[in-house]
Amino acid sequence: MDNVNISQFEKILENLVMQGAHLGLTIVKALIVLIVGKLVIHLVNRIVKKLLLKRSVDASVRSFTSSMVNISLIVLLIISVIGVLGIETTSFAALLASIGVAIGVALSGNLSNFAGGIIILLFKPFRVGDFITAQGVSGKVVEIQIFHTIMNTSDGIRLYLPNGSLSSSIITNFNIDKRRVEWIIGIDYGEDYERVKSVIEEIMSKENRLLPDPAPFIALHALDSSSVNIIVRAWAKASDYWGVYFDTNKQIYETFNKEGINFPFPQMTIHKPS
Repeated sequence: MDNVNISQFEKILENLVMQGAHLGLTIVKALIVLIVGKLVIHLVNRIVKKLLLKRSVDASVRSFTSSMVNISLIVLLIISVIGVLGIETTSFAALLASIGVAIGVALSGNLSNFAGGIIILLFKPFRVGDFITAQGVSGKVVEIQIFHTIMNTSDGIRLYLPNGSLSSSIITNFNIDKRRVEWIIGIDYGEDYERVKSVIEEIMSKENRLLPDPAPFIALHALDSSSVNIIVRAWAKASDYWGVYFDTNKQIYETFNKEGINFPFPQMTIHKPS
């Protein structure tokens, strides 16, 4: 009896060793497929990016296509690894389709984000590299992905905006050839407006970055409670906008002080009752 038990135990142990060896070999194969697959995905992504760049494809289309190719390859790799592990890929595909429907219903927002990404690529309200304002934030477009658009703000913050809401919102695109620069300058009551206007015209004429057409516009804007406000409008290249704006502010301040033109301070007149 003891010999029979020992023989059965040996058979069970042998089966366990065989199954363990087979399972270990299967896991090793799956790991090899996973590692090689990741290297192939990395290589394919690089080739795709180089091809798109070589063909001078728009940067927005490049980022969107690269993102889609990468996700598709990852899904194929997962299916391949599952196949190596011995799971029926046909059954898995059917299960994946069912799960996909459920996830699609639950994540309908992401589907709208995908559709929004397609709309952005088709109608091109902005491109990679443009400076835009949308959804209450401003920044430079870094990448247009399948579901999100990535932006960098002027103060170094990275933002991820959903393509769905972005494609259906108001977008201000500052990537144009020229922009109008505007200043509202307050001076004291009693200052000679014509003299102030001539001083501003001289400052404008010395700013080489301003465009001659349309010519700078200067007018008396408003009679405010404590100041006479003068409006100045001029045009410059979009790339020169902030430089022109800040440098002209500096020139106005220095020139007005030199010419004795007074800037106003908040004032309140109090009448003493008789």
